[in-house]
Amino acid sequence: MCLALPAKVVAIDEATDTATVALGEVKKEVSLALVSDVHVGDFVLIHVGYALNTISQEEAERTLQLFAEAGLVGEKQS
Repeated sequence: MCLALPAKVVAIDEATDTATVALGEVKKEVSLALVSDVHVGDFVLIHVGYALNTISQEEAERTLQLFAEAGLVGEKQS
């Protein structure tokens, strides 16, 4: 089973086609090779260092709330 987490894009490096994403206080660099038209402030689903898809802020918040209820992440992340 694979698990993709929603995270907010906080910076983009167009030269390397990567983004810095944040999930709460944790920040990570991920590849944007599999998605297009991503902007700072967007939410993306991330898995093993890749952004897989963009999602709405509402969907990201709902997903993170479910993860929090299951004890997989801290309370509400944004």
